[in-house]
Amino acid sequence: MTGTGSPLRVALVGYGLAGSVFHAPLIGATEGLVLDTVVTSSPERQEQARAEFPEVRLEMSPDRLWARADELDLVVIASPNKTHVPLARAALEAGLAVVVDKPIAGTAVEARTLAAIAAERSLVLSVFQNRRWDNDFLTLRKLIEAGDLGDVQRFESRFERWRPQLKGGWRESGDLLEIGGLLYDLGSHVVDQALTLFGPAARVYAESDVRRPGAQADDDTFIAITHANGVRSHLYVSATTAQLGPRFRVLGSEGGYVKYGLDPQEDALRAGRRPKNGEPWGVEPESMWGRAGAGESPLTGGGAPVETVPGDYPAYYAAVAAAVREKTAPPVTAEEAAAALDVLEAARRSAREGITVTVEVSA
Repeated sequence: MTGTGSPLRVALVGYGLAGSVFHAPLIGATEGLVLDTVVTSSPERQEQARAEFPEVRLEMSPDRLWARADELDLVVIASPNKTHVPLARAALEAGLAVVVDKPIAGTAVEARTLAAIAAERSLVLSVFQNRRWDNDFLTLRKLIEAGDLGDVQRFESRFERWRPQLKGGWRESGDLLEIGGLLYDLGSHVVDQALTLFGPAARVYAESDVRRPGAQADDDTFIAITHANGVRSHLYVSATTAQLGPRFRVLGSEGGYVKYGLDPQEDALRAGRRPKNGEPWGVEPESMWGRAGAGESPLTGGGAPVETVPGDYPAYYAAVAAAVREKTAPPVTAEEAAAALDVLEAARRSAREGITVTVEVSA
């Protein structure tokens, strides 16, 4: 383990979309963390990593990390979904703290097994659920906590895209071992947000379709959660939505909140912009603010504009760094990820069998 005053040394496994766009820039922008090693077998991606992080060490295989675990403090796993469990297990068994991109595993049982291994070794294990730090989610959470909507009755969340042409790759594979499809991709985000806001799920109903010609994995899925406290969450994830709906529509006993558009942080990271101290980050223009009120559609002037809280993806890794140093709970736990997987597994069964599934926590 690095000394108290030294930055924690991070190894990043995978330098595709997740690794290069999200994890590496956020690690690089976090005080107290340094990107020590990138693991990728792709010469092009190695060159890309070296261009942005000239001092980074490059490895062809994650197996090389375990041999020098004493030189590292944290392993971030941003490789294809099917590798998450074996790589996380290997990192934990090497005595390293771990961050795993969502979904942490294909099943809740696997997630809880990893959580148990981490607990036995007193190691941090966290899941990268960056959408908890989206601007709209932070704004909605603030409204709920202030009581501005009264008692929330229905939460509608849409993560929709218009991508009529297949892109190819494991994310669109019909092989269950790949853990592809939108249910486990975008569904991991919207389910995690719903559980974070409204607590455990009691029942789940889902509809899941494969719409695009040649597609193998679900690309248009709806999930309905009845939470234990009575709130109903209606969650939509789709790659086939020609007209996008509101990102959030939240209905309460005293009023509602409607917000269109996605958080700007992903687009900023894709464009090469980086969060730096003292510079605006995650801020959107007033024209994109949501509206809160009652009695009329926001599209016809109903409600009042609600200033959007700036998005804050950097807060995730700042909290991870603190958790590793102080041996405290990370910002997103494996147990929370397992609860979301309980819902995703129930949704898959519901869609397959056409039934409503009662959620039971896995052993």
